[in-house]
Formats: sequence, structure tokens, C-alpha cells
Amino acid sequence: MAVSVSVLAVVTSLHLVAFVLAVGAERRRSTGKVQPDEYDERTFCVYDSDVSTVYGLTAFGLLLISQFLVNCITKCLCFGRGLMSGRSSTACAIFFFVFSWASFLGAEACLVAGSARNAYHTKYRGYFGAQDLSCATLRKGVFGAAAALTLLSLLGSIMYYWAHARADTGGWQKHQNEGGLHPHEQQMSSEFQKI
Repeated sequence: MAVSVSVLAVVTSLHLVAFVLAVGAERRRSTGKVQPDEYDERTFCVYDSDVSTVYGLTAFGLLLISQFLVNCITKCLCFGRGLMSGRSSTACAIFFFVFSWASFLGAEACLVAGSARNAYHTKYRGYFGAQDLSCATLRKGVFGAAAALTLLSLLGSIMYYWAHARADTGGWQKHQNEGGLHPHEQQMSSEFQKI
């Protein structure tokens, strides 16, 4: 299997858009203020825009598509014909496979947890005069961690795809017609290899 530039471009684009969305989600996290109710003695939280949740879930979907694409093309390292054994590129492919999955799962967990927590809005908090009222909001840095893990996932996915392509073919292969052999000599050479 040869490395495809179009596959690398799609995977890189999906990861970079997910990274931008995760950074945007971090910057646009919901904030809440305690407001008194004008009709009774209770207080409630007023939240601003919930766009951060949408950004986080969109980044989640893009990362999922990118990971699915890479693993379908490489047959998830488990299916299809085996990799060339005894080569350093096989060890690299296995390492980057694990690395890309670990960083992908970490990024997805941060994106889902951040989106769910950001979407959670408390309504009534208590009566006037109560101590330490605060509105539940997402902790700073969850989407930032997802953005960092998205970049690590990009690195892992590209390196895994590249190492898998090298291990799958055994490195560089010569084409049959490049050796200058005539078709009759190629046939004899292939019969000799069978023996």
C-alpha cells in the first residue's frame, strides 16, 4: 500500500478543523450569573450563549470521521494481509497505532465531557441570603486539553498511516518493468523464485 496524499490531506484537514473548533469551544464556554427572581425570594442562574457545546460536538464528529477513515484504509492493523515481520517500520506502525488511539480517545472524552457539562444549566439555586451561591459552569481547560490531544491524534494518525504503508509493502518496492528485464526473463525470474 502506498501513501496517498489525498488521504493525508483529508485526515489533516479534519483534525485541524476539529482543533480550531475545540479552541473556539474553550474560548466561548458558557458563563452564568446569579440573578434574583422578580416575583419571589429565590435566585436563579442566567447563562450566556451555548455555542461551545455545538463546537465541541462538531469537533467530536470530525475526529471520529478522521479516525474511522485512517483505520478503514489500514484495515485497523488487525485485518487484511499481515505486515512484513521483523522490520522497524512494523514496530513503528504498532506504536503509532496505539498512540493515535490513546490520543483520539482522550480528545473524544474531553470533547464529550466538556460539551455535556457546558450544556448543563442549573435553574434555581436558593433563597436570598444563602451563602456561596454559584452557577454550575464548565471548568476552564477541558476543551483546551481536547485541542492539544487533537493535535497529538493528528500526529499519531499520520505517522501510523505512513509507518503502516511502509510495513505493508516492506519499504520501497521495485516495479516489475523497471529492472530492464524482458517479459520472458521476468517469467523465468518468477519461476526461479517459486523454486
